[in-house]
Amino acid sequence: MEITDRTPIVEPGHSYGSVNREISAIPLTPVRRTPLGWILGFFVSFLVMLLFLYAVTILFVYGVGIWGINIPVGWAFAIINFVWWIGIGHAGTLISAILLLMRQEWRTSINRFAEAMTLFAVANAALFPILHLGRPWLFFYLMPYPNSMHLWPQFRSPLVWDVFAITTYMTVSALFWYMGLVPDLATMRDRATNKWAKRIYGIMGLGWRNSVRHWNHYQSVYWLMAALATPLVLSVHSIVGMDFAYGVIPGWHSTIFPPYFVAGAVFSGFAMVLTLMIPLRAFIPSLRDFVTKRHLENMAKVMLAMGLIVAYGYMTEIFNAFYIGDAYDVFMTLDRFGGFYAPAYWLLILCNILIPQLLWFKAIRRNPLILFFISLAINVGMWLERFVIIVQSLSKDFLPSSWHIYLPTIWDIMTFIGTIGLFLTLIFLFVRLLPAISIFEMRELIHHDSHAGEHGGQHKGSDQDSHASEGTPAD
Repeated sequence: MEITDRTPIVEPGHSYGSVNREISAIPLTPVRRTPLGWILGFFVSFLVMLLFLYAVTILFVYGVGIWGINIPVGWAFAIINFVWWIGIGHAGTLISAILLLMRQEWRTSINRFAEAMTLFAVANAALFPILHLGRPWLFFYLMPYPNSMHLWPQFRSPLVWDVFAITTYMTVSALFWYMGLVPDLATMRDRATNKWAKRIYGIMGLGWRNSVRHWNHYQSVYWLMAALATPLVLSVHSIVGMDFAYGVIPGWHSTIFPPYFVAGAVFSGFAMVLTLMIPLRAFIPSLRDFVTKRHLENMAKVMLAMGLIVAYGYMTEIFNAFYIGDAYDVFMTLDRFGGFYAPAYWLLILCNILIPQLLWFKAIRRNPLILFFISLAINVGMWLERFVIIVQSLSKDFLPSSWHIYLPTIWDIMTFIGTIGLFLTLIFLFVRLLPAISIFEMRELIHHDSHAGEHGGQHKGSDQDSHASEGTPAD
């Protein structure tokens, strides 16, 4: 099928009732009828998460010496993974806030899932600076709270900047995500047959009655929060970029880092959305009507654009090193090309620059399987980018006598893989317990499309399936 700007965002034939039924079917499925695929996926993810718990337990007992860090590579897997997870969380805010303000309707089917992904990714990111402290149980000293000892954080420390950035980003993202859930939670409350599910959804729905007054307040606050969340896309990862830009280490001291990190964050964030959404729509056929190939192609276009910006950042780094002529920066650049970590550098170039160029072709953008593997490659490439920036730059700084190669230990690897298990475990729980697609926003699309005459013919469900709380603001 030819995909154009006029291609429907939702497959034809849906009504309010069918949207309610299809999206709420998974969360409202009785526990005894939970799909076997979900059980197996959750079990595997939970086992992988246990690796993280075990590795962290050993870390608390023996300290950060179990990791491969040394002098001068004092930052390694912990900070690499911190930056990587923060970057993945950027797609949620971009899809939810910026595309909402730009009135891009195609965001509707993926914004809820991307917002949840943001929360889980930021939660993973927040763990790593704490674990890296050496005495993580004292992390509260990073908080600027009044205390009897008159101890305050060192506000010139990038670690403190990260604390402010993460807490602000997580708070606003969580409020924005929950705000979008409120009307859908009321829908779940009215459709639930289990009394405990009805009570839980009712409490979480905050007494939503679908009144005009409720919708008026809701729309005002939702758009206001979108406007407040938009600067976070630029500010949070810019602060993470400044962690490096303010350092004097060769390869770090550059003004290109804040915008370069923001573009890379959006790049990896959209790649992760595709990495998770493509298998999800493959295993849950009902979602294919709402997450169509138009969504996949639009996200592929965003990835292509961000990939070109990332490629420009790579070229700017190389150009600046030779244009400025600083001996240390020139050596660092040449060492990336042919030094100990050169394989990681060339692999990231392959994953982040060369492979995404396939997205220029329509046939590639419209093929979910190929798009899935491209997204996986981008996620690997962005992790390698952070590895090269941090480890390669630190391993060979100004003094040859202090040079030292960093190699990760099994505990570094287990901690990282374990957080992937934690992330996937939370994703599985979210998909099982809450509507992964915004019900009320999909109903708005159905309403607008039906008035525009785009969805003629037989409906897939009767409008009588709707409950009192399941209308739209247009009603």
